[in-house]
Amino acid sequence: MGYGEYSHAAHLALTTARSPASPVFEQRACHPLMDPRGVVRESCDSDEHPDSLGVVFALDVTGSMGDIPRRLATSTLPDFMSALLDAGVRDPQICFMAVGHAGQDRAPLQVGQFESSEVLIDQWLTRIYLEGGGAGDHEAYELAMYFAARHIRLQSVERRGRRGLLFLTGDVAPNPALSRIEVERIIGDELESDVPIRLLIEELQRTFEPFFLMAPGSPRGIERAWRDLLGDRVVRLEHADDTAFVASGLVALLEGAAGSLKALVKRLQIAGLSRKRSARIARSLVPFAASIGRDDAPAPPGRDTELPRGNPPSGLKR
Repeated sequence: MGYGEYSHAAHLALTTARSPASPVFEQRACHPLMDPRGVVRESCDSDEHPDSLGVVFALDVTGSMGDIPRRLATSTLPDFMSALLDAGVRDPQICFMAVGHAGQDRAPLQVGQFESSEVLIDQWLTRIYLEGGGAGDHEAYELAMYFAARHIRLQSVERRGRRGLLFLTGDVAPNPALSRIEVERIIGDELESDVPIRLLIEELQRTFEPFFLMAPGSPRGIERAWRDLLGDRVVRLEHADDTAFVASGLVALLEGAAGSLKALVKRLQIAGLSRKRSARIARSLVPFAASIGRDDAPAPPGRDTELPRGNPPSGLKR
């Protein structure tokens, strides 16, 4: 999938035409085309898009987390797409997943297709069923990671060794393992045993650059649990409105389109964001920027002193 041309102007018109009170997500059950059972999704090169790159948004749609997909559909997704193109991603292809509660929700995992045009990107986003359940701590994050690892084919990996991007939003701790029972019930695969979450993430990282975007106000213990697995690819949001800009900022830093946080803030302000909001986004990105040497911190001074050579006597007596 991934056919059609993208128009930022048309996408902006599509989202801004929606009033805050207008219904956007009208599904009352999982759309049949977003059922993950027994399917594979593909991000493929084409004459239109010879340098495809698969980008997955796996959105937690439980409870208050439903605010993030609403904001994407009504305001911020065109900004993300524009920033993605500015970061040097020539042919992005976007796929949306929706993550619910594995044990209680009717639709704990929903998966769209990879698309390139603004109409189809928007169509798959707004097909998401915002079930709004999630009472408890058993969101199906690991099911989304499993699907991405084993049910998504990326020609960018096969042909160029370039991994896709996966942005997972959430506000609860990871489950310790992927349940083979849930995989069979929801996706249709038969596994011999449960898969420890660390092994699952190792497999996912063969084809994706994964990031966990943590909801504002999430407890520090939950952040620590995710950092133990993903390190500085865990990003704490200060405001839900920042989701698209933080994700595009991660891409700009990762791809080198922004050589530093200072350069990224300048790009955000040129795009029309206020100094206050640009600074807020930059604060969320500090740990990741530091991990790749793009946080503007001065390098430690070098030493001109020569290191000792050989193995001369120390002069110490026993």
